[in-house]
Amino acid sequence: MLVDLHVPVPCVKLSDLGDAVQVSGHRYVHLLLGNPEFAAPELIQGTPVSLSTDMWSVGVLAYVMLSGVSPFLDESLEETCVNICRLDFCFPEEYFSDVSQAAKDFIVSTLHQDPRKRPSSATCLQHPWVSAHSGDYSKIPLDTVRLSAFIDRRKQLHDVRPVTNVKGLVSSSMGHTL
Repeated sequence: MLVDLHVPVPCVKLSDLGDAVQVSGHRYVHLLLGNPEFAAPELIQGTPVSLSTDMWSVGVLAYVMLSGVSPFLDESLEETCVNICRLDFCFPEEYFSDVSQAAKDFIVSTLHQDPRKRPSSATCLQHPWVSAHSGDYSKIPLDTVRLSAFIDRRKQLHDVRPVTNVKGLVSSSMGHTL
């Protein structure tokens, strides 16, 4: 991710789309690579992906950018995947005290278990928190210390090997088949 600071309103640009695939009408199951922190439940469960799979990742990215912490990260790969599949996240006051309700609403709207209930990219762009014409955002600058620590931790993770048997790990942890 890059931030263009050479414009009046900073612009976030996504980068590193090395394993991106153009999704068309056919059913496509994408291999889960590396750490699953930003992965939607359908990636973990090994079910077909869609454009809404990326909207999940946008929600996780917004959460991380606003708080400097990951919403689903836990002690192990298995626990992180279970948290994602159970939609086990919250907005701890210590990280979100200065974050607007509109921003939290945006995140919640993108983190739906059912991909069909996630907003499209066009809908996200119309959200009051994202819309440039909205005044419903915090005027308090973000504390980027935690975000810097998050980025430093992520730099240590260069693992892009396929994550295998995640579905089995998560199923046994959750006590049922996904």
